[in-house]
Amino acid sequence: MTVTETIRFALRGVAANKLRSALTMLGILIGVAAVILLVAVGNGSAQAVTSRIEALGTNTLTVTGASRGSGPGGLTVEVADALADPVLAPGVRSVSPLATTSTTVTYEGADHEVAQFVGTRPGWFAASNSPVAAGAAFTADDEAQGRRVVVIGQTVADELFAGLDPVGRQVTAGGALFTVVGVLAPKSSTGFQDANDTAVAPLSAVREVLTGYGPISSILVEAADPGEVDAVQAQISTVLAQRLPTTGSASAPYRIQNAAQLLQTQTETADTFTTLLGAVAAISLLVGGIGITNIMLVTVTERTREIGIRKALGARRRTVLTQFLIEATLLSLLGGALGVAAALLGSRFTIVGVRPVIVPSSVALALGVSIAIGLFFGGLPAARAARLRPIDALRYE
Repeated sequence: MTVTETIRFALRGVAANKLRSALTMLGILIGVAAVILLVAVGNGSAQAVTSRIEALGTNTLTVTGASRGSGPGGLTVEVADALADPVLAPGVRSVSPLATTSTTVTYEGADHEVAQFVGTRPGWFAASNSPVAAGAAFTADDEAQGRRVVVIGQTVADELFAGLDPVGRQVTAGGALFTVVGVLAPKSSTGFQDANDTAVAPLSAVREVLTGYGPISSILVEAADPGEVDAVQAQISTVLAQRLPTTGSASAPYRIQNAAQLLQTQTETADTFTTLLGAVAAISLLVGGIGITNIMLVTVTERTREIGIRKALGARRRTVLTQFLIEATLLSLLGGALGVAAALLGSRFTIVGVRPVIVPSSVALALGVSIAIGLFFGGLPAARAARLRPIDALRYE
């Protein structure tokens, strides 16, 4: 029997029971689609976080206090000012102390809980790569005079000023009126935090109205040269060691996050997360493979007399084995192809707040694994069919 005839018999076998074949392919479809989509979700989430870190700039460092409170170890504005020392830290371009809190902002009856209401200095806009899309940023004079002006994120603008120009309007935060002077340009967000749900005001005004004059939340340091970030980190560590000394074996009361190092760590974490998601989804492919085994065993049982007749007419064992392997592989291949199509369609939608980004290698891998599953799990039923003796098969009822 030729290869063409073997394939034709295999196709006829697949089409003989359309419902059974469809259910088998459905299992493979779900498995392949799950693998591709979950890997795409992990990849999309990683890219969103990476873009946010890169948008912040790889020449920035963030200093946070190891303890929050009024005791030793709390970061202060005086500590932040010391980091701008041209002698001890010549590589520093700008220093932006941040006092951050969450608060409800209201405007003419509408209210919105702002996740991050930030008090800082004008240099923060350039250091954090946060340009103003409408209006203007506040000035050093606004900071010095403690003027209650605010620049809001796009989410805050949408929630409070739907269809209106926010610039020049007054909002209430912490029981005080703030005048909106600008709107930040939109930023990409992850599925867990909205980067546009923010408001930025002069540090002096925020401390007076919202956070008080205790320790600040963090300090954003911008290096003058992106290639000297590690050197700048050493410089500010020296200054911090003088300003916030440790006693005995106590750990440093501050932490320094290097944006470039953070990006590398995030990339490694995202790769691990994506691999884990793919491994979990691969379990459904295994279940689909077991389904193929069950269906093919039933198929072999139902077609025992047909196998006996074919072998009595001279069909070789290899021919019968090949036919059933082709049937199993066709089921997994068609199911896999439909799974790829379903995954590509699903990637057009946002899943758990993340826009999936298809990884081409995951498509090829999932499709290849589905074919391998057909060969592997279809092997046992195919071997069983090939081993049938013609006389026993013809007697089968």
